[in-house]
Amino acid sequence: MPLVPPTEDSVQAMLAVAELTGDEVLGTIDERNAIIPAEKVAINAVMAGCLPEYFPVVLAAVQGLCHPEFHYHNPATSTGGSGLAIIVNGPIGPALGINATNNVFGPGVRANATIGRALRLVMMNVLNTRPGLLDRATLGTPAKYTFCFAENEVDHPWVPLHVERGFRPEDSTVTLYASNTLMGVYNQLASAPEPLLLEFADAVCNLATPNVYGFNETLIVLAGEHAEVLRRRGWSKRQVQEFIVQHARRTVADFKRAARLPGDIQPEDETTWRYVMRRPADLLIVYAGSQGGSWSACLPGWGNKWTRSITMPIRTGGTL
Repeated sequence: MPLVPPTEDSVQAMLAVAELTGDEVLGTIDERNAIIPAEKVAINAVMAGCLPEYFPVVLAAVQGLCHPEFHYHNPATSTGGSGLAIIVNGPIGPALGINATNNVFGPGVRANATIGRALRLVMMNVLNTRPGLLDRATLGTPAKYTFCFAENEVDHPWVPLHVERGFRPEDSTVTLYASNTLMGVYNQLASAPEPLLLEFADAVCNLATPNVYGFNETLIVLAGEHAEVLRRRGWSKRQVQEFIVQHARRTVADFKRAARLPGDIQPEDETTWRYVMRRPADLLIVYAGSQGGSWSACLPGWGNKWTRSITMPIRTGGTL
């Protein structure tokens, strides 16, 4: 991917949007004994191809990295090789043209491509999270190049993610989420919530999932046709979360046969359930993607109980 050479003028244009000086510290990563100066973030945003107006979104994502509950060092260093999803909510998404609909995870939109790439360049160039060094991923994922999208808040079946998390609809936010992979969920025949959501539950709890221990979050991205099935039947987001959490399970015997749990199979293992999520709140649900097509997505979280998704306000005018 091409890099834009950072000039003094282009870097200053980034900083000016947020009314920051280059030596202001945006945050620290204690496990790395690292600080993140604003100038370094601005340089990497320029190299990624960001326009200056994108910079507040990049800043919020970087501050999410530094949040103590996110525990950056864990997902960034793990052999699991998670990609960091930037989910944008609020009016800044449409204002900047951040894609929330057709081909939402794919190419074609500058804002999505460059905001996500800016965060990855900060990780590599400022925090030294480089493959084979502090990034120990076995395989990695294309999402490590860039992974940014907006939630579609037009004709939303429920309230958007940032409102669910205590922000006002008119606030703009970034949610940072560490995801191991992306799994498409396809169902063209389901006309009721239960069969559709059983498929989501199976995606959440397949035998290859890294989340056997029931600690971490899972993100589901519902697209138009699947969301419409739930809307027509009047299901709330909480009902969807509870149903999936209750059905995202396998028997202990299933996990032992696949060598995902140690030990010999005991008779009681055949009827003892193992759940991969403990609370409905551990299931994040956002609405994005095309209105057409019977596809949605399941994005298992990076498998560690200490890393949590973080929602940060997007600020302008020098307020950090």
